[in-house]
Amino acid sequence: MKRSILVLLLFSLTICLGSPLAAQDTTRLTPHQQEMNNYVVLTKKIPQLKPILLTAEHFRAEDGDTFGDFRVIICGQDITGITDHEQMAPFLTDAKRLGVTIVACGFSLKKLGVDPVDVPEQIEIVDNGIQYDFTLQKAGYYSLGL
Repeated sequence: MKRSILVLLLFSLTICLGSPLAAQDTTRLTPHQQEMNNYVVLTKKIPQLKPILLTAEHFRAEDGDTFGDFRVIICGQDITGITDHEQMAPFLTDAKRLGVTIVACGFSLKKLGVDPVDVPEQIEIVDNGIQYDFTLQKAGYYSLGL
């Protein structure tokens, strides 16, 4: 009887301590083993770029080695403002410094008659900003729509 209890106890300890099903302590993972934190923000207002970029800066510092990709998608009527180089210059400078990608919705550009040639080179153009946002969400990005 004592031997059965001892075998059962050893078997239980082996399962609990050595099982791959046991909970994993993620605090011991190296940055390459941890998941990266990726972010996407969909905005309709160019002035919102300032607080969005401040948020990117905060998360870059907070996340450290797990900070991944940060994208800002501009859609809607305010997209015409991205061709105003004076207005966009400080945002593009900050975005470059922080590693943030600014994306323009091609559907909005077309609808509002904005020539893609007039869009600053630093701004990526996608066919459909809303669809692109959903694609990034499906890929695991944290998402916010403003």
